[in-house]
Amino acid sequence: MDHDSIMRRAKAYIAAETDPAFRKEVESLLSEVGAGAGAGVGVAAGASVTSRAAASGKESDVWAELEDRFYRDLEFGTGGLRGVIGGGFNRMNFLVVTRATQGLCDYLLATFPGKKLSAVIAHDSRDHSDDFAFATARVFAGNGIKAWLFPSLRPTPELSYAVRELGADTGIVVTASHNPPKYNGYKAYWNDGSQVTPPHDTGIIDRVGKVVDAKLLSKEEGLAKGLIEILDGTMDDRYVAMVKSHLLRPALIKEMASQVKLVYTPLHGTGAMLFERIMGELGLKVTTVPEQREPDGRFPTVAFPNPEEAAALDLAVKLAAREKADAVMANDPDADRLGIAVRAADGSYTLVTGNQLGSLHLDYLLLTLRELGRLPKRPVAIKTIVTTDLQTRIAESYGASVRECLTGFKWIADVMRSLEREGLDFVYGTEESYGHLVETEVRDKDGISAAALTAEMTLYWRSKGKSLLDRLDELYLQHGFFEEKGVNRYFEGASGMDVMEGIMEAYRADQPRAFGGVPVVKIRDVRSLREWRVGAEGSAAKSSLPSSDVLQWWLADGTVLTVRPSGTEPKIKYYILSRTDIGADGLGGARRASVAKNTAIVAQIKDTLEKAAKTQK
Repeated sequence: MDHDSIMRRAKAYIAAETDPAFRKEVESLLSEVGAGAGAGVGVAAGASVTSRAAASGKESDVWAELEDRFYRDLEFGTGGLRGVIGGGFNRMNFLVVTRATQGLCDYLLATFPGKKLSAVIAHDSRDHSDDFAFATARVFAGNGIKAWLFPSLRPTPELSYAVRELGADTGIVVTASHNPPKYNGYKAYWNDGSQVTPPHDTGIIDRVGKVVDAKLLSKEEGLAKGLIEILDGTMDDRYVAMVKSHLLRPALIKEMASQVKLVYTPLHGTGAMLFERIMGELGLKVTTVPEQREPDGRFPTVAFPNPEEAAALDLAVKLAAREKADAVMANDPDADRLGIAVRAADGSYTLVTGNQLGSLHLDYLLLTLRELGRLPKRPVAIKTIVTTDLQTRIAESYGASVRECLTGFKWIADVMRSLEREGLDFVYGTEESYGHLVETEVRDKDGISAAALTAEMTLYWRSKGKSLLDRLDELYLQHGFFEEKGVNRYFEGASGMDVMEGIMEAYRADQPRAFGGVPVVKIRDVRSLREWRVGAEGSAAKSSLPSSDVLQWWLADGTVLTVRPSGTEPKIKYYILSRTDIGADGLGGARRASVAKNTAIVAQIKDTLEKAAKTQK
């Protein structure tokens, strides 16, 4: 973007932003390039630079910072907003949040004319989350829509639950989930408690793009008119009771709870209050990592507050070793994800992946429902297209079926709606990125209920003389060894978007014939809704998935490889879902063969990414 355009957009932002701190950030950057900070300053945008930046040789850095803040508007995507906190149209700030909320209000008012509308709002521990939540409530109130506001931070799954319990028309949770501290975000929910899906997502996006000014009531006026109402603790009570109602073996928990010790970390987020309460009411012994228990949007003890990252669990694992705990559990900051580590026979701790935990959950649920005589006639599990096929094999072994959907839990919720229309029985939903759903009262991943189920499952296998790791090995011996690897690469800024698009288009123009030396036998292009066998391109079938920028390759040995640009971060993501038969060398031999295969595939992917990175300006 040229300097003139940057200046015009920067001054327009300054004129519109009501928050002085965010406005000052942009004013300071403009002063660094000598262009004047005020919207009405009569300095030509193209004037020569005489600022401190020029004197220090950092002028180009300042322009790069300004360009990143203004080269685009922060996109209100199909799940809402997510971006770096700061001043600018490509940042998370009061102007962007209130305009997004106004667009949502405009869509709701047009969709439900004459209806008395309401919304529920929650937030996590990130910087400005509470402020953005209250600003959101003020916009709802300014549009005559009642805003139910949690009094303090709450997990995302409780927000989804509250939307359904209160019969609200929409919900908002201010969170950037597991992103680094500089990010915040805004997830939008529909009246069934799920994140918005077509046609509402595109309808809201269209309305947001047309907003010029947001309508806001003051906090005092909103409360006085009853258009803003602070929720009390009864919603917590109802949510806790719901989670406990989905446990299948209460007698076992009562009998054995004292025999299992857990270490827990909320990673400075929202999870501790509800996690500790539920586990305590079940009689389980929980020690919470003290350095990570209190909410803190800086996330000072971790580089990434993400239970998918092994480093994020370091403090918890060290504490578990001292306590000789049976398992470690970790939620991300908005507590919709769950990661665990399990104590092995030698006293060390093994991290369990999202794919592995989902497989264990599904196996335990189906096994238990069958044993208790409660297995539905037509049970269905839901997983995303980048989640292990081990779950498909597990489900089929119990007579259940699996439905697949796009990445993102809103698509799992979408399939749940389809099951209800078809009269089928939902038993479990999961995605590889540590998202799990046990209940139907919530329509997003729930790291709290998943933790409760995991605790019960741990007790069950303990009663059989086994650990979760032992049961996982049994599943591998039955269905083959499954291993999953991910490769991600960030490409920041405007040019990064071009690089990622270039990678995807290069694959489409010249489809790979093999990965890691294993031939490709089938291809699916989700964007064009086509899938075909290699060598039979002319007989391509239509994919049943919604269009999305995703490519998948099936290899001759059953391995599935997927690539897609992230919908929430400036990075491209590869998912390797490999399967290896158990041969004469047993499970150990299958593991070694899997490592060799995946290493070769990863090397090939990284070579492609390095070549692409060299093209970025």
